Amino acid sequence: MHDNFEDHDESIEYEIEVETDTDVHAIPDDGLVLARDTLPARLPIIPLRPRPAFPGVIIPLTVNGKARVNTIKQAMETDSQAIGLVMVQELDEGDSTSNLQRVGVAAKILKLIHTEEDSAHVLVNSLERFSIDDVLEKNNIIYADVTYFLSTVYADNPELRAYSMAIISTLKELVQINPLYSEEIKLFLGRTSMDDPARLTDFAANLTNADGFELQEILETFDIHRRIDKVLVLLKKELEVSRLQNKISQQIEEKISAQQRDFFLREQYKAIKKELGLEKEGKVSEIEKYQKRLKKLTLNEEAQKAVDEEIEKLQMIEPSSPEYNVSRNYLDWLTILPWGKFSKDTYDLNRARKVLDRDHYGLDDVKERILEFIAVGKMKGDISGSILCLVGPPGVGKTSVGKSIADALKRKFYRFSVGGMRDEAEIKGHRRTYIGAMPGKAIQAMKSAGTANPVLMLDEIDKIGASFQGDPASALLEVLDPEQNDSFRDHYLDVPFDLSNVMFITTANQLDTIPAPLLDRMEVIRLSGYILEEKLEIARRYLIPKALKSHGMTKTQVSINKAAIADIVTRYAREAGVRGLDNKIKKIMRKAAMEFAEGREERVRVTKHDIENYLGKPVFAEEELIKSVPGVVTGLAWTSMGGATLQIEATTMQSKTKGFKQTGQLGKVMVESSEIAYSYVMGHLAQHKIPENYFDTHFIHLHVPAGATPKDGPSAGVTMTTALLSMILEKPVREKLGMTGELSLTGSVLPIGGVKEKTIAARRAGLQTLIFPFENKKDYDDLPEYLREGIEVHFVKEYPEVFKIALGAK
Repeated sequence: MHDNFEDHDESIEYEIEVETDTDVHAIPDDGLVLARDTLPARLPIIPLRPRPAFPGVIIPLTVNGKARVNTIKQAMETDSQAIGLVMVQELDEGDSTSNLQRVGVAAKILKLIHTEEDSAHVLVNSLERFSIDDVLEKNNIIYADVTYFLSTVYADNPELRAYSMAIISTLKELVQINPLYSEEIKLFLGRTSMDDPARLTDFAANLTNADGFELQEILETFDIHRRIDKVLVLLKKELEVSRLQNKISQQIEEKISAQQRDFFLREQYKAIKKELGLEKEGKVSEIEKYQKRLKKLTLNEEAQKAVDEEIEKLQMIEPSSPEYNVSRNYLDWLTILPWGKFSKDTYDLNRARKVLDRDHYGLDDVKERILEFIAVGKMKGDISGSILCLVGPPGVGKTSVGKSIADALKRKFYRFSVGGMRDEAEIKGHRRTYIGAMPGKAIQAMKSAGTANPVLMLDEIDKIGASFQGDPASALLEVLDPEQNDSFRDHYLDVPFDLSNVMFITTANQLDTIPAPLLDRMEVIRLSGYILEEKLEIARRYLIPKALKSHGMTKTQVSINKAAIADIVTRYAREAGVRGLDNKIKKIMRKAAMEFAEGREERVRVTKHDIENYLGKPVFAEEELIKSVPGVVTGLAWTSMGGATLQIEATTMQSKTKGFKQTGQLGKVMVESSEIAYSYVMGHLAQHKIPENYFDTHFIHLHVPAGATPKDGPSAGVTMTTALLSMILEKPVREKLGMTGELSLTGSVLPIGGVKEKTIAARRAGLQTLIFPFENKKDYDDLPEYLREGIEVHFVKEYPEVFKIALGAK
């Protein structure tokens, strides 16, 4: 036991209250005097760390410090040679008179083993408990006036005997687990008997590895019944810890033994194979792995022949050869592909309809087309050779529609993007002669899908590129062509793989940039975007619940009412899709989460009046789309982002020479449309009662706002013509009117594209009257009723009809 001491000159009174023991034994009157009966009333004290001493135990004691060595020497000079062993109250503090526990043990010094100036080694025999009545320090030696609690000789008490047997039983279990305890038990039996419950209890407590303060509590428990209870608890804890330590030790030994055995066997195996000249161990296991895979596959004749030849080749190659890894990787790819493995298609139309309705709101025409597609597959028995192209603005759900189709058919789904792809090898793979060669995306997708008939989505096909490394779009022709892809030959595999059972789905924002031969192989389905009512339902059903979940909140904590969502759509997220709306809802959720994190408890209710506090100033102003001034007309335009409204403005200036100017970053086709409009108006001045020399004395300026945005297309012809006539006649067009149509020099209104997108844009902008070319009537009639409701539409063949509707001419 190691102790450090500090010198103190002051003496401190130490008053305590102690439990009394009614069984204190009196000094016998038979002429014999026990060692405990010669103990003095004042003892020199040795402080102990980190645990106390117990009566009846022989302790080897080490003390450090000059003052405490003097304490030992002082005790040796007395007749009793007794010292007091007292545990400290605070382990980290010095050995002062104020840092001693209330109860300690008196001990007799048996032997001074070794002593130096500042350290001593002694053997002591602890005898009896005592409580400290008073404590003082003199010449750096701590003394205490004590009251002893002598051990009692108990009669044959059945209850105490039962307790003693419980302690003995537990000690036996401890000895079986940890034989180290047996030596201490032997020493104890040599000095006392197991029949003494008091001595047995103290010995058992001293035997445990319990915390020092727990042991001090037992030392201070004078009542034998309570003391035995506490010691039994400690022994049970010690037993459980010993069992756990034994279990851990066994596990570690077993693990080490197994590892050593495995190591020795492997080394012996290697040595035997080396002596016999057998092939390396890795090669055999690799070949067995490939043969095991082949049993589950159905390869075509050419592929099977290639595999057999490659396995035979691998057996001849040394693993140290560079060609070994090339051959091994090739076999790995050949045997991991899903040759002849198909998932069973489900053509249940009711289930497919439920899946589509579950995942998407609106898009009724798209859903109907997909259900028709599945119905054909049901009648035909398969849907091989099908290539769908989902075209629409960003955020309308093209990719998620593809996932829903796969779910409806119960097929595996795999997606990869071809946007920005410039290397043909990305599609058809690299030759095996190149370092790091690997198959193309099509074969990689088959490996990942794990079946030969997955739904394979090629995202952003309109953004595929070309470079000196080849044309990936041309490479896709073989992949997507149902007449060729039943024997698709990847450059890496160099054997035909059947892609005809794959259902290909491509996505694009626009069709203009897709090469014509590639587009010819696909069936186009348009996703035009969402109107306000649809966005409200999508936000309520999908976006808000998803945002709440991703931000760790529930609908009982945050709510956004319908008017607030409508305000977000109108003033912050007017795009065709719902990605912008989703981002705005997430922004609200983040700010709500901040409020809850700062201590808010009541529910966050977001109304229309709160939107600016959460989202800042509106992105779009609430302005009148049609200004009631001459020369301003609202047109309808189509962009890759969906439909949009476009205001066209015209103005005139007195000038000695005529002239015509267009601004607004117009494309070549749109500039031509403006020139046609200018020429048409010049040729029909008399018809509109405009002076014949008007253009000779006026300079005309035509402008399309948002000059930073490039604009092109022929469908603004009638709008530009109407703007010029409105400006010249100084007469505004009717309110809430939008128009679109290509104009010829003879005044014919030619058909345009994007009727659905333009109608959605008109509804979003609040237009009530629309003018479309007559030949687009069939396209408009195909639109859902909810898109046409509340809109007055005029279909015109010649420009005078437009003039009559827009400017109210008779």
